[in-house]
Amino acid sequence: MKNILIIARKEIQEGLRNRWVLATTVLLASLALTLTFLGSAPAGNVGASALDVVIVSLSSLTIFLVPLIALLISHDAIVGEMERGTMLLLLSYPIGRWQVIGGKFIGHIAILAFATLIGYGAAAAALAATGAVIDTASWIAFASMILSSVLLGAVFVAIGYLVSALAGERGTAGGIAIGVWLVFVLIFDMALLGLLVVDQGRTIGGGLLSALLLANPTDAYRLLNLGSESLGALSGMGGVAENAALGPATLISALFVWALVPLAAAALLFSRREL
Repeated sequence: MKNILIIARKEIQEGLRNRWVLATTVLLASLALTLTFLGSAPAGNVGASALDVVIVSLSSLTIFLVPLIALLISHDAIVGEMERGTMLLLLSYPIGRWQVIGGKFIGHIAILAFATLIGYGAAAAALAATGAVIDTASWIAFASMILSSVLLGAVFVAIGYLVSALAGERGTAGGIAIGVWLVFVLIFDMALLGLLVVDQGRTIGGGLLSALLLANPTDAYRLLNLGSESLGALSGMGGVAENAALGPATLISALFVWALVPLAAAALLFSRREL
């Protein structure tokens, strides 16, 4: 465990030195504050609290931005260090390859968690400072959104490691990472929407729809944060959530599986890769 924490600290220090932590925090905070003050205005017209509207806005932002950030900081975690020669130096110490993967994973998740907590927390604090009335349920939903956003980031960090373990060059890994982001964030949902429109409910029932939604971690995140009764009307996800009938426990479990499987596959591939 000590070796894993040493690697994690190294990744955090590199993130600080390369301005990754600062840049990610400032980006998330600035976008969150913008969405908060531009998007909370209609709250009174739809009968929802201002924080509920912010949750919908930030969840939509997370789906596009957090996976991209996670892939950018993780796609060269293995192949990049191999190209620079630092991986060979690192493994000359008494440390296992799985410990390298585990330490990098913890370090990158810590960076994402810090940036998400500070960035989104600043938006909630600014909203509370305006005197907006926010009930306990909305605060719980907001905290759940932050935690699940970090979990979504963990999914794509793990996928980034898998890409890095497979790719032979850093540039190739970067290209694949962007392709992965496009597939999961944009192409998959557009294809699914087109399929549902063409099918018109003849073949795709609730069970198959649930399986298709769980096949994409961003859809699991979307349903988890935007499919509840209080937020479904605001987000337009209420009908989808009702037809899919996926509970929070199932969605959270799916996100954990999406994080653990690519991480384990990356560790296995890295253990067999020649330096």
